[in-house]
Amino acid sequence: MENFGMTVGIVGLGNMGRPIAEHLSEVGETLVLWNRTSSKAEGIPNSTIMKSPCAVAESADLVLSILADDRALQAAYDGRGGILEANLTGKTVIELCTTSPETVIALEQAVEARGGLFLECPVSGNVVPARSGQLMGLAAGKQSAFDIARPLLDKMTRRLEYLGPTGAGAAMKLAVNLPLMVYWSALGEAASLALSKGINPALVFDILTDSSGAIVPAQKRVPPILKMMTEGDPGAVGLSMTNGVKDLKLMCDLAEKTGGPSGVVSAALAMAQAAADDGWADYDCSLVGVHAQKGKKT
Repeated sequence: MENFGMTVGIVGLGNMGRPIAEHLSEVGETLVLWNRTSSKAEGIPNSTIMKSPCAVAESADLVLSILADDRALQAAYDGRGGILEANLTGKTVIELCTTSPETVIALEQAVEARGGLFLECPVSGNVVPARSGQLMGLAAGKQSAFDIARPLLDKMTRRLEYLGPTGAGAAMKLAVNLPLMVYWSALGEAASLALSKGINPALVFDILTDSSGAIVPAQKRVPPILKMMTEGDPGAVGLSMTNGVKDLKLMCDLAEKTGGPSGVVSAALAMAQAAADDGWADYDCSLVGVHAQKGKKT
């Protein structure tokens, strides 16, 4: 796969940003990188670590931003040394994170005021597809921004969809995440029915994840779920409980603003919030059902 002739900036080298950067480096892209903890950006070939998001934007043709939450977004865009301090004329800023439609619409306006183009493209997938360029991209914004960004986004994704005006990508990403977050809560309640009759936990989860009600990621998460149940070891984190709560709140907010139903997601939020408040904030969100079981035992 050939370099498409532009320097790519990446702001945020966390759980998803780092594997995306590694993949783009591997396929020949020239990168400029920034992360609040600079050591997390070290060791990636074909890359230069910059001192600020502004420096990334000044040095890159396309800027990918992938940060944990709106607080981090605000700091990276509006803070001292932020992206919006740069002259963005001739540059395209691509926001990859999960946030609200209102946030990306405001970011688009701010980027355009600095002379740049803006595209939202929240991505669906975890570290493994991020590292191999197999994410799902949910792009929205002006067609001109999408046309510029597409050659790069094609390298990062197995499926890339252009959904229309800015805000549509954020809404679609929340819709994608909602069934997954609800599933982890439902899985815990489903398991409790079988566990109450003394069935071996490993067998319970094996049957549940091989059933018509299972989802694709479920089988991969069974070993850490069982390990947490039997050994108290939460294991590695894909999406933390904190970020799961953040996403669920965004879903509830969007449902309220649009008049959509939210009974199921509100219940899932209550369970995830209870787990986060009980010291599980940094655990993987798939463990929310384990926390519910823990609550029943006490």
